[in-house]
Amino acid sequence: MMPNRLVRCLAGVYGCQWKRYRGTRMQQGDCCCNKLEGASFALLLTAFCLTLVFLYFWSQAQNDYNDFDWFNFMNLGFWVPWSVVLLVVAASFFTYMAVLMLLAVCLLSEGQKLYLHWSHKIGIGVSLVFSVGAIAVLTGLWGDEWETLVLSFQVTAPYLHVGGVLLATALGWPVALHFFCMNSRVRRALVLAQYLGGLVALYLSPLGMYSPCIMEKGTLGPAPGLIGHRGTPMLAPENTAMSFEKAVEAGSLGLEADVTISYDGVPFLMHDVTLLRTTNVQEVFPDRTHAPAALFSWAELESLNAGAWFLSHNPFGTVASLGAAERERAGNQSVCSLRTFLELAAARWDTLVIFDLYRPPRGHPYRDSWIQRTLEVIHNESSIRSQQVLWLPPDLRAVVQEIDPELQQTSSRLPLEELRRNRIVKANLHYRDMSTELIGEYAAANITTNLYVITQPWLYSLAWCAGVHSVTTNAPHILRALHTPLFLMTPGEYNVMWILTDVASFILVLLLFFFHWWRKQILACSKSALEEPGTYRKFRPEMADVWSVPTIPAQREQRIALTSSLDWPARGKESPG
Repeated sequence: MMPNRLVRCLAGVYGCQWKRYRGTRMQQGDCCCNKLEGASFALLLTAFCLTLVFLYFWSQAQNDYNDFDWFNFMNLGFWVPWSVVLLVVAASFFTYMAVLMLLAVCLLSEGQKLYLHWSHKIGIGVSLVFSVGAIAVLTGLWGDEWETLVLSFQVTAPYLHVGGVLLATALGWPVALHFFCMNSRVRRALVLAQYLGGLVALYLSPLGMYSPCIMEKGTLGPAPGLIGHRGTPMLAPENTAMSFEKAVEAGSLGLEADVTISYDGVPFLMHDVTLLRTTNVQEVFPDRTHAPAALFSWAELESLNAGAWFLSHNPFGTVASLGAAERERAGNQSVCSLRTFLELAAARWDTLVIFDLYRPPRGHPYRDSWIQRTLEVIHNESSIRSQQVLWLPPDLRAVVQEIDPELQQTSSRLPLEELRRNRIVKANLHYRDMSTELIGEYAAANITTNLYVITQPWLYSLAWCAGVHSVTTNAPHILRALHTPLFLMTPGEYNVMWILTDVASFILVLLLFFFHWWRKQILACSKSALEEPGTYRKFRPEMADVWSVPTIPAQREQRIALTSSLDWPARGKESPG
């Protein structure tokens, strides 16, 4: 039991009753609150669950924060790290709801009635509106992220199970207290059924869990190779020579880029259709800010700065980790040509390259010969070997194979028969398509698998356990430091973990219900003793008052003093008169 001052403090925070608190403790048959407060508590519980779901959803979407921020930049026209802002707001609302829930549970555990202040009710309403609105908007614009959430359960579910069981076990105290306070058998049956139903569901949830990281010892394959996504965009401006050099320094297996062809036929690296996001085109060519990048000549492209934006926007929040010399170098990067990119890879014979190739817009001189022009750079203007190139563009694949059969043909997800027919050696899949069965099916046909784009260590760990051959990543310097998956255990260890958790929880819940049953019996015996006829009948009101919870501490001391003044040793004698 909590000290009265602590209970007063909790009630003060929950209901702002610092001066009006009277210790309104429930009696036998009482309800924890009136209908209005009951509805407020139901809304609080709903808001707590929704804010928890959204916070978990958004925290697991961290792998794609950069895409979310750039999506907003392209639509709003100015840079703000909206992903982090949304995460902070979500965490704030959840913390607020969690504190109110904790206060409510503590008060209920002490048998106190709930009186939620109107300001907290407004806060609950705001939290509900935010959570429902954010979930609806993100589902409409970015619904695929729910698939990432499902993937995350393959790593977090065992720990979520343990946490859920511990929380449900702790709730056993207030549930048991109110169960034995109720007079209605129907209400008691409903409360017990809901609680035990939820508890049993938690106990059995591991039977439906799956994770490729639960495997027998010795069956884990080698770590997936790392392919730098546009280089190392966390440490240098994307698609620049500096970014690719850092990827090679980090031990990347390969380099990934996006290739566009200039108006005068020079293939260069640029992901976006326009130059607005990653260059200073707005300053140099203000009247061509939104013009397609492919409509610029190579001389015009070379005049642009392709690194200053990285320092000003700090897209990954990593600029502070760079030294002064690295910052200066990053701020002076220029648009990188395909030839320079290939030469960087050619310097190391074992470095692979993979690139998306964008077809020029209508009216472009190389609209119909963009494939041939790219092959010319590979064969005639660089020293890279064909075996180092993972050829991804699906256009004119048969022609490309005829011109250069040594290129490693790579494709997106297709039926196995079509992959075999096109002589595909590597499948380039989005990480949400991760499937142990699919990866195994491809491996049986001698087709390796690459997943894109993976930045978070938990996703990399999952890909490792699933048997993926390589991953495209924004963070090769971070993932390289992982020497084993973050979550890895044998089936036996996993079974022991969840069975022990369930058994310990079941025993604790039984003890909690037994304690409250025993406590009720003791109180019932004390009450019946006070109601016995005889010498102390006339003292019954005062003595019964002593056993009840006093309204204020001063009254409690007075009543205890009154009880102490009674001649307790003389209980067996009749009082005169």
